[in-house]
Amino acid sequence: MSDDAMVQEFDTYATWTADAVAELGPDHALPAACRGSGSPAALDWLVDRMGLTRGDRLLDSGAGVGGPAEHAARAAGVEPFLVEPMEGACQAAARLFGRPVVVGDGASLPHRDAAFDAAWSLGVLCTVGDKVRHLAELVRVVRPGAPVGLLVFVRRVDRLEEQPEGNSFPSEAELAAALDRAGLEVVDQAWVADLPSAPDDWSRAVDEVEDVIRRDHGREDGHRVAEQQSELVGRLIGDGQVADRLVVCRTPTG
Repeated sequence: MSDDAMVQEFDTYATWTADAVAELGPDHALPAACRGSGSPAALDWLVDRMGLTRGDRLLDSGAGVGGPAEHAARAAGVEPFLVEPMEGACQAAARLFGRPVVVGDGASLPHRDAAFDAAWSLGVLCTVGDKVRHLAELVRVVRPGAPVGLLVFVRRVDRLEEQPEGNSFPSEAELAAALDRAGLEVVDQAWVADLPSAPDDWSRAVDEVEDVIRRDHGREDGHRVAEQQSELVGRLIGDGQVADRLVVCRTPTG
């Protein structure tokens, strides 16, 4: 993704999200912070299939504003640790949930080997060029045999009608090859579309946050860039050219 599109979608918009939640109330924080990272059912599927339990140290690589990690903390009692390359998103995550968060690159995580019991990276793999390196870093920072969860936007056609700026959607075969090269064994998979959609109150909270952001920033170039990117990805998913895939893997035991 170009620097401008990246900053607008993942950094500036994160700050606006935290500001809107401050106005609307804390009950809006979790739905707004999970925007683009799956429905509650998708996150619950990952928590269940990864076998996350109370006290597990969960690394979220490319954590955005921290919604999915917070959902896992509330659902399973894990201890979340967030890594996110955008400073504004890190600040927004700290404002919203107060969890440990550091500015860092998923291709070179600022953590020692085997520091975590589990890791996930949601909606991130299609925004990085070297997918194997990103996956290999997840393998490095978790203990042997640990679960790694992914939400990946997968390309289901040979060529997209429109290409979102900076995105590189892997085909299912390309994703499988990258996982294999990183040393990850797939143990379960699901399409997000096959799981229940978000409940009405969740979707309503997201809409209310976006309404406040549109009210305050709708005339700004940054809002236009973020909206165009989101709408294009939405069209590709709606047309069946791209689909969001949940994948649970295990790292090598030795």
